[in-house]
Amino acid sequence: MKTQQLETIEDAIRVLCELPNNYIFRGHADATWHLESTLERLIGSKWCKESANKFEQYSLQVFQSKYHLYDRENIEPESKLAWLSLMQHYGVPTRLLDFTSSPFVAIYFAVEAYDHRSGNDLAIFALDYSALMERSVQFISDKDSSFKKTREEVSLQQDEVFTGIVDRFSYDIAWVTEPRQLNVRLDRQSGCFLLSGNRGVRISEILNSTVYTDCNFIKFILPGNLYEALFALLRKMNINSKSIYGDLQGLARSLRMEMSIYSA
Repeated sequence: MKTQQLETIEDAIRVLCELPNNYIFRGHADATWHLESTLERLIGSKWCKESANKFEQYSLQVFQSKYHLYDRENIEPESKLAWLSLMQHYGVPTRLLDFTSSPFVAIYFAVEAYDHRSGNDLAIFALDYSALMERSVQFISDKDSSFKKTREEVSLQQDEVFTGIVDRFSYDIAWVTEPRQLNVRLDRQSGCFLLSGNRGVRISEILNSTVYTDCNFIKFILPGNLYEALFALLRKMNINSKSIYGDLQGLARSLRMEMSIYSA
């Protein structure tokens, strides 16, 4: 993955907007953080395929069995991918890693979690989604001669392909997807998910594999002293906790961010 330093707000706007529409983005409040799922962070050094599978199956089973007791907002998911997406939405550790098609939503998430007292740099990850998925689909085709789907066909059958191919055979591929049933928050955030097809291999290891050598993956570094200016930019664009979350939690987060800015 290439690294590029952005020194000013103008640099960030220009460079991120010049990227074509086939990129997806993720923001980090600390540039030293790696691309890893919440399940990877939870298991930590004990990460292995058996542990990942055990944790996922347990949480999925419990969440599905008790879902009807708590939820009055969402339609009950119809696929495993939709269940994992909803679990991610409510904070259950999963192997899904949130991305967005909007670089400014990615900046928002970096700013939202930023601690201005740390002085750390922020980071925005940009992945060429089209190239990544082309390599992943080709990898499956090379392993399975009966798999004839194109990347465009996969995008129309994401739940089925995830359950029947990606999740079932645990290929050493990265996979970008979203369930057919989107929850409101995922839709508001123009969100999608990145995951490792093989639960025994971390996302960062997959992205650094030879399968994706020619894909354009970039980590943009933004100085921490741009924190307040980034907040002001997003506010002018009406990208804030209220628009991102659309609920009382969003209102509370919005107030917390304002208080953090004014106390800096």
